[in-house]
Amino acid sequence: MEAKELLLHEVKQNDVTIINDKNNDTTNDLNSANDDNHLINLEKGDPTMFCSYWKKLDNECSVTIKASELISYTINHKEADFFGQMPEFVEAVKRVHRVVGNAVTEGRYVIGGTGSSQLFLVALRALASSVRKTTNGSNSSNKRIPVVCAEPYYSFYKEAMEQEKSELYEWQGDANTFKPESNNPYIEVVTSPNNPDGRSRKPVVKGEGGVVMYDLAYYWPQYTPITSPADYDVMLFTLSKTTGHAGSRMGWAIVKDQEIAKKMKKQIWLTIIGSCQEGQFRATKILQFVADRYEHASYYKPPNNMYVPKLFQIEGVFDYGHRILAQRWEKLRAIVQRIGVLSLPDFSPGFCNFFQKPTSSVPAFAWVECKTVEDAEQITKKLKIKTRIGSRFGSSVSERFIRVSMMGDDHDFNLFLERLSSLATMELS
Repeated sequence: MEAKELLLHEVKQNDVTIINDKNNDTTNDLNSANDDNHLINLEKGDPTMFCSYWKKLDNECSVTIKASELISYTINHKEADFFGQMPEFVEAVKRVHRVVGNAVTEGRYVIGGTGSSQLFLVALRALASSVRKTTNGSNSSNKRIPVVCAEPYYSFYKEAMEQEKSELYEWQGDANTFKPESNNPYIEVVTSPNNPDGRSRKPVVKGEGGVVMYDLAYYWPQYTPITSPADYDVMLFTLSKTTGHAGSRMGWAIVKDQEIAKKMKKQIWLTIIGSCQEGQFRATKILQFVADRYEHASYYKPPNNMYVPKLFQIEGVFDYGHRILAQRWEKLRAIVQRIGVLSLPDFSPGFCNFFQKPTSSVPAFAWVECKTVEDAEQITKKLKIKTRIGSRFGSSVSERFIRVSMMGDDHDFNLFLERLSSLATMELS
């Protein structure tokens, strides 16, 4: 079989199909709504902007699961401690990271979970149980391990830990003000790019007994320049922000240490008896499709009249995501500059190794400050725009700030800009 025929054969073998769920196509429902009364929900990071991209690939990229398939708990007989995880899923994760160049996976353990939200708590438990003994050998088993993150931090961290009430660890807030006791353990969470403000981050606590967990949900080229592969002890990613498939509820952790990986696997097995196989199956096919698009499209040049798979015709998902977000940020900045009562963070461009050119950061959220009132959320409520207030991202964060999702569908985003423009004539108090 010649090279071009082989490539077509491989593409056909990897063809994936995602059955279209009309319930997830929100565009038609929203467009039929009364715009004047429609509440625009920009509080959550629901990535519906990707719907129109994948809609074009409904016939090219879908999965079909027969009623007789994926019945057993066991799908991987070779891995005794985690036999609910598909080897194909692990390979697809590693492959897409190799293509993008945003994380080191060689010699690492890949652990799938129900989104990175579940993996966050699983990783915390594994890390906390591993650092019970301090560096000087004294036993700290009666103390809960402090968990900190620099403000403004993702609101989920605090809320999830306070709800869980773990005996292993406890939330202690802002990493900038945290003073670790001599040689005593702590866990610092580093979100980079950060949610909510989009900044790149590094650890800030300088303690001897600390460990660091990196939440890299947004370290993809549609949001920020990929400057080097991340190489940390524990790194969290999620399909929802990689390709927009939030409904599949798949995330993954990349872990260096075997013992930490074992603890995480055991915790997942004890709580949910392994990750959802349907979610893994869909994620595998989606990630394979994305990797195929970027691995092959650059050099695939078929002879005249040969069928060209849509895989090679359509814009890549990372190009699409960056283009849409860049357009939205440009429009938002223009309106903010015109009305004068709001401000947005600025980002310096950087050379993106994936795109092989300088690109600007276009975060998934806008961290908006209202310069004229103390409670910015009250203003957006008047405009029938639901946002997340700044105080949820840290006790010392001003309520002048709100987090606004940039990832919704076109209808809601355009309506958001339209209502925001009215602030120019609205009396604020």
